[in-house]
Amino acid sequence: MGFRVRLEPAGKEFTTEAKETVLEAAMRHGIILPYSCRNGACATCKGRILSGSVDYGEYEAHALSDDERAAGMALFCQAVPLEDVVIEAREISAAEGIVIKTLPCRVVNMGKLSHDVMALDLKLPEGERLQYLPGQYVDILLRDGKRRSFSLASAPRDDALLQLHIRHVPGGHFSGHVFTRMKERDLLRFRGPLGTFFLRRESERPVILMAGGTGFAPIKAILEHALASGIDRPMHLFWGARARRDLYLHELALAWAGSHDQFRYTPVLSEPASEDRWDGRGGWVHEAVVEDYPDLREHEIYASGPPPMVEAGKQAFMQHGLAEDRYFHDSFEFAHDVA
Repeated sequence: MGFRVRLEPAGKEFTTEAKETVLEAAMRHGIILPYSCRNGACATCKGRILSGSVDYGEYEAHALSDDERAAGMALFCQAVPLEDVVIEAREISAAEGIVIKTLPCRVVNMGKLSHDVMALDLKLPEGERLQYLPGQYVDILLRDGKRRSFSLASAPRDDALLQLHIRHVPGGHFSGHVFTRMKERDLLRFRGPLGTFFLRRESERPVILMAGGTGFAPIKAILEHALASGIDRPMHLFWGARARRDLYLHELALAWAGSHDQFRYTPVLSEPASEDRWDGRGGWVHEAVVEDYPDLREHEIYASGPPPMVEAGKQAFMQHGLAEDRYFHDSFEFAHDVA
């Protein structure tokens, strides 16, 4: 049996099916709550249980501490109601009306962007288009029922082809296939668009974007769309990587900075190679952000990359005045084998 869920402060109600999570039920009813990984790892979907009880499901300890759970917090991508519940969470109205589809696609272009990053251009069936917000992602559906999540690196205006940036993970099932066996004209299936990592257009605040590694992919889509749409809010991209070769589209970011007065770009290398002859910023990328912006009270920050970077950034930025509801993030984590 299912239960009734009341969402505050929106005042909306929806019902769950048997063993259905709060997030799954909300999405089935067209209600979009904040979410990203759906694996209990990134904490994007964290909200409060105001009344009623839930099965908290499986999650990683850093995403929901014992103190938070005791204070009534839960991860809605994992929480399954055990009775009628009232929850507190933000509704994401910008994603209303966007239809999540399952579609076939064909690999039409493959190109190495660096030693361990491959760009895949995917073509949809004739007459199909995918409506999405820049920054969202899709799930590649594998034949064994598992999925792999990748952000769309192309802006929606270029939706005839969808671009993904795939990093080769040692031992990775899908990324290994991409780098060793995949060929142009291969067929894939995906489900999307998914996620709530996208630019909040209703705001006029200055924007800081922080990318780590292939976390650049969704930020690329956000920036390409914003710059092409004439959005004139100040935007500053900090892209953190280990060595120069990991900044796989460095020249593109430099070109944006050279042609758009409202945009700035700061690359940051944590372990530059000797052959890099690097004289730019070094250290951790989140530290570069607070060095340049010691007062973040008037900013929004969009962070995409490895979970340690995203979490370290959150802690540092809050200490420098950033409001928690102005920190939007997308954690790039090696995929769990989930159906």
